[in-house]
Amino acid sequence: MHLLDSGFRIIISLKISSIDIFPLSIPLKGSFRNARLAKTCQESIVLKVHTDEGTEGVGNVDPDPGYSEESFSEILAAIRQLAQNVIGIDPLNILAALDRMDRIFPGKLDAKAAIEMALFDLKGKVLGVPVHSLLGGYLREEITLNGWIGMLSPDEAAREAVSWLEGGFRSAKIKVGSGVGPDRDRVQAVREAVGKKMVLRVDANEAYTVDDAIRLGRAITPFDVSLFEQPVQRRDLAGMAKVRKAVEIPIMADESIVGPQTLIEVIKKEAAGIVKVKVMKQGGIHRTVQMIETAEAAGISCVIGHGFGLAIDTLAEIHVAASCRNVLEGCEFVGPLKMEGDVVKKPLWMEGGKVKVPHDPGLGSEIDEEKIRKWSLDQEKR
Repeated sequence: MHLLDSGFRIIISLKISSIDIFPLSIPLKGSFRNARLAKTCQESIVLKVHTDEGTEGVGNVDPDPGYSEESFSEILAAIRQLAQNVIGIDPLNILAALDRMDRIFPGKLDAKAAIEMALFDLKGKVLGVPVHSLLGGYLREEITLNGWIGMLSPDEAAREAVSWLEGGFRSAKIKVGSGVGPDRDRVQAVREAVGKKMVLRVDANEAYTVDDAIRLGRAITPFDVSLFEQPVQRRDLAGMAKVRKAVEIPIMADESIVGPQTLIEVIKKEAAGIVKVKVMKQGGIHRTVQMIETAEAAGISCVIGHGFGLAIDTLAEIHVAASCRNVLEGCEFVGPLKMEGDVVKKPLWMEGGKVKVPHDPGLGSEIDEEKIRKWSLDQEKR
């Protein structure tokens, strides 16, 4: 695999030989409700890229019904088709792999993210460096996390917030979308329960009309909310810009942000002052970093993280967050804390509202084959 040329450079010659794909379903620790639905399990896709020299890398995406641009079955089908078309290529040339996938399939960002993530993991393992080193290095050793409070009654939401606070978290997101009055009461109850000890965010998941989003934004302004996430439908950038001008709370775009072109549209229309990014949704590590840097150039801060998911996808976002300065404190990749199980040999250390940046080669984790079998979807569901 390693040959020295006359200039004493290390030449690495590898080819992708096969890709294993694992559709999974893992129960959550309870039920989590947002404006769209209540979730009790997470369907995820894990894959393993093998090379002709026996090296391998792992990737993972965690589609979310109603949130993801495509369904679980559509993403799974796209991964299978793309996997067939990258067999035989150099896994270390990640840009060429992305270009090849883009030529085969426009869009399909979740599927491309799963494969690209595995290539970053593989490259880091081959070179003996963590993924953040491939991105230029890291800026922090630990990353602070953001808690998650569903659409609960005011009393239940307050208790949930206190639980996050007692666990060391200093920021939390409150899901809204049940109506201006109930949402206001929920936010007020949480603020009264935690006092000034927590930074609070609210997330509507596109639930509101423009007028009602403005009403809610004004109603919760007294409770010191740090951002109002995706108040209106993802394609209604003009409406979101109107909300932004009418309320004091900073507006964050999430569902509106998919590929790079959507970020440019949000910037042009001044629809948000903060944007949310996810490695899965943005099409991989490389594009996510590009979009964070583009947002920074436009004076827009970023939040990163997916709320439901496995350790592998989470690790990818940890490496991105560690290497990008334009990422706000309180990252939202807390999926592993909500899962009844995972697929990695070494669980992530997430204690006291923080996660440590890994320095092991690649993403920093290995698949546990027994756990893959345990959570595998039945054949008829594939």
